[in-house]
Amino acid sequence: MAGELEQSWKNILGEELEKPYMLQLKSFLKQERDAGHTIYPKNAEIFNAFNTTPLDEVKVVIIGQDPYHGPEQAHGLSFSVREGIVPPPSLRNIYKELATDIPGFQIPKSGDLTKWAQQGVLLLNATLTVRAATAGSHQKKGWETFTDAAIKKISDEKVGLVFILWGAYAQSKGVLINPNNNHLIIKSTHPSPLAVSHGGFFGSKPFSKTNDFLVKQGKQPIDWQI
Repeated sequence: MAGELEQSWKNILGEELEKPYMLQLKSFLKQERDAGHTIYPKNAEIFNAFNTTPLDEVKVVIIGQDPYHGPEQAHGLSFSVREGIVPPPSLRNIYKELATDIPGFQIPKSGDLTKWAQQGVLLLNATLTVRAATAGSHQKKGWETFTDAAIKKISDEKVGLVFILWGAYAQSKGVLINPNNNHLIIKSTHPSPLAVSHGGFFGSKPFSKTNDFLVKQGKQPIDWQI
């Protein structure tokens, strides 16, 4: 179904992979491929968020909903696109907020956020696959159960993380976050063009708030520059 899950995640999520819902999900993905549908991201990158950011390195969690469904966009990190692909509108708005929030931040041409993931930012979509050109096509097939389990495990096992929840969907995951483990939850509207037009995202300063929180705990802040 997907590339191998990194060992630290396999230690806490391995049993999820064998549960009936996951076996049904594997069957669904096989049916999609047998029917000739293209699935994004490619197989080896489905678990890219976990594999790029091992459990013991997680400092920040940014929750997205669905992978991008255009050619060559999705590579397993929420809001991120493959190197060489023009940043989509939501990511451009994220960059605009960074430019006003983080002194010296220069808006990059690249939309590849791997550098964030390598510093401990878990870029986690709730649904880890999508059919090409069909937004939301793999929702409610089992992925959300798996990623909900991951969010809950992270928040239970670790102390002092930052959870960035943009939009109503991501904010609905707040119930999974352990209130006793000194986590910082940052909420605002979603960076998508439609949502930002209603206000609340621009000026919310999630990136400086994240770094201030990390520094107070003696952790290395995130270098947000791409």
